[in-house]
Amino acid sequence: MKKLSVLFLMVLTVVLTAACGNNGAKNTSAEPTAAANEGTAATAAPAAQNSLEAVKASGKLRIGTEGTYAPFTFHDPSGKLTGFDVEIAEEISKRLGVEPEFIETQWDGIFAGMDAKRFDVIFNQVSITDERKVKYDFSDPYIVSKAVLIVGEGNEDIKAFADLKGKKAGQSLTSNLSDIARENGAEIVATDGFNQAIDLLTSGRIDATVNDGLSYLDLKKQKPDVKIKVVDEIAQGSESAATFLKGNDELIQAVNEALAGMKSDGTYLKISEKYFGADVSK
Repeated sequence: MKKLSVLFLMVLTVVLTAACGNNGAKNTSAEPTAAANEGTAATAAPAAQNSLEAVKASGKLRIGTEGTYAPFTFHDPSGKLTGFDVEIAEEISKRLGVEPEFIETQWDGIFAGMDAKRFDVIFNQVSITDERKVKYDFSDPYIVSKAVLIVGEGNEDIKAFADLKGKKAGQSLTSNLSDIARENGAEIVATDGFNQAIDLLTSGRIDATVNDGLSYLDLKKQKPDVKIKVVDEIAQGSESAATFLKGNDELIQAVNEALAGMKSDGTYLKISEKYFGADVSK
C-alpha cells in the first residue's frame, strides 16, 4: 500500500507539473501578441497624400518641357528658360504656393518621362486628342491654335480657302494643313516648314500657305513689317493644355482654378500679348 501511495503521489506530481507548464506556455504566447498589436497601432502609416498635397509638401511643381520650341518653351540669349508655356507654368506654380522645377526633355521622350513619374505635369503645347485622353488627363485648355490662310500683303485675289483653286500653296507634306489646301484645289508646293513657306510667299514663288495661326502671330510679333496677312481661318482650332497622369484630380482642379484666376485678373492676357500680340485662349 505504501508503495502504491508513493507511486500515486509521484504520478499526481507529474500531472500537476505538466498542467502548470502548459498554462505558462499559453500565457507567454498571448503576451507578445498583445504587445505586437499595440506596436502596430502606434506605428500605423498615415493616409496617403493626394496629388495636390504631395506637391505642396515637396514645395515644388515638377514640370516637363522641351526648352527648344520657341515661342512656347526655349532659352533666351542669356540662356534663361522662357516662353509662353514656361510663364504660364511659373504663374500657376506661384498661385499654388510652390516653386516651379522645369525638367527639360526632348519631345520624343516627354511622355515616357511622365509615365516614369519624373514630372507632375507637362507644359509643352500638348494638344488634347482622344488618343491621349485614354492614358492622360488634361487641364482646361490654355491656348488654341487655328489653321489660317496666309497670303502676300498685296494679294487681293485670295480672300478665302475656296479661292485656292488653281493657286500654288506652300505646304509641309507631313502636316495635315496641306490637306486643307489640297481639298480646296490648290497646287501643293512642298516646303520644309513654316519659315520656308513664308520665304517662298514673300518672294512671290507661291500664292499662299495654309499654316498655324500661332506661328503667324509669333512671326508678326517678331517681324511686324513682314509683308503677309491672314485672310481666312478654320473656326475650330486645336486646344492645348497641361498634361497629367490619371488619378491627379486634386492637382488638376487646383491648376484649373489658377488658370481661371489668371484669365479673370488679366495676367493671362498680359502673357499672351507678350508673345503673340493677341489673346490666344480662344
